[in-house]
Amino acid sequence: MTMIKIDQYFDPAGWQKFTKAAEGRETPLLVVDLSRIKTKFHEMVGFFPNAKIHYAMKASPAVEVINLLADLGSNFDCASIYELERVLDCGVDASRISYGNTIKKAEHVKYAFDKGVDLYATDSAADLKNIAEHAPGSKIFVRILVQGSETAEWPLSRKFGCHPDMAIELLIQARALGLVPYGISFHVGSQQKDVAAWDDALAKVKYMFDWMKNEEGIKLQMINLGGGFPANYISEVNPIKVYAEEINRYLTDDYNAEDMPEIILEPGRSLVGGSGVLVSDVVLISRKSNTDLTRWVYTDVGLFQGLIETLGEAIKYPVYTPKMETSTSEGTVVLAGPTCDSTDIMYEEAGYQLPEELGIGDKIYWLTTGAYTNSYSSVEFNGFPPLEVTYID
Repeated sequence: MTMIKIDQYFDPAGWQKFTKAAEGRETPLLVVDLSRIKTKFHEMVGFFPNAKIHYAMKASPAVEVINLLADLGSNFDCASIYELERVLDCGVDASRISYGNTIKKAEHVKYAFDKGVDLYATDSAADLKNIAEHAPGSKIFVRILVQGSETAEWPLSRKFGCHPDMAIELLIQARALGLVPYGISFHVGSQQKDVAAWDDALAKVKYMFDWMKNEEGIKLQMINLGGGFPANYISEVNPIKVYAEEINRYLTDDYNAEDMPEIILEPGRSLVGGSGVLVSDVVLISRKSNTDLTRWVYTDVGLFQGLIETLGEAIKYPVYTPKMETSTSEGTVVLAGPTCDSTDIMYEEAGYQLPEELGIGDKIYWLTTGAYTNSYSSVEFNGFPPLEVTYID
């Protein structure tokens, strides 16, 4: 994997903002530029003017991010009552919040309902009964299983969702239980590169909408397309405009203006991923034998300090060091973290290249790390503190 150029990701002024914010600070340090999140939000709203944006809190649950998006008019998707509490504490009204996790305790359903949340995801009869008991009269959307994991860098198949036939049964049960069978949701996988994955999923949804209306007399009102829109990592992806144009075309092909359902999007990675740069130091460089051509580069950040999405080398972050600008030679490296755990290896098979001149104490910058880094960082593994984050405008 050849070395990157910083101008592939930042203009000079944008890069200077990050380096200035990190100057003199102890590493590892995540620097988040809120202005880049604002730009991405406006971009998404512009390309999906008729959709409701429910920001996926799990991508980055920071108060600074919540306040920014709330001021911009975003709604929020919460996966737990703890995320819910944080959003409510930021002054967001419960009417702007959905409970999108299909796995939840009955007492947590009651808590959310008592706080005013009335929109819930489900994919099982047991969960549906809990909602009916503890959140009576609420709106329900059922998550279905869809294809797409083979083209998503972080698949989300199997654990969530149910077969469309079961989803239809759940929607019928919801009506019988006094709930509102409101819609259908799916997720094509995080960092989804193939826009056709949404087409396949929407075809299933259209069939279900027609069946419910014609066979059961239930008119569903909403489609939740989930997230999955990609951020700019190593592999090339289409801009969000391409995804929006195709998805909007799929929808207008299936529904006329009078019958167009409410559309919900749950972006996380695509909104906040490009806002972050994770700054780290090289702790050690070694080889495993005298003839080994591959260097092991150990940094002060690893899987347990925010880089868990490198597990299985799924997400390949762009890695930059200033010595790339002057290097005359490069070589293959294994990138590993600082903890006493053999799992703490970010990249061994991907063939990352770093300058031969790289030395202990040099800075390594992990780009596009605004999503799923501070939220995944461990509390105290090996005694290392949680990832430090600073926010800039």
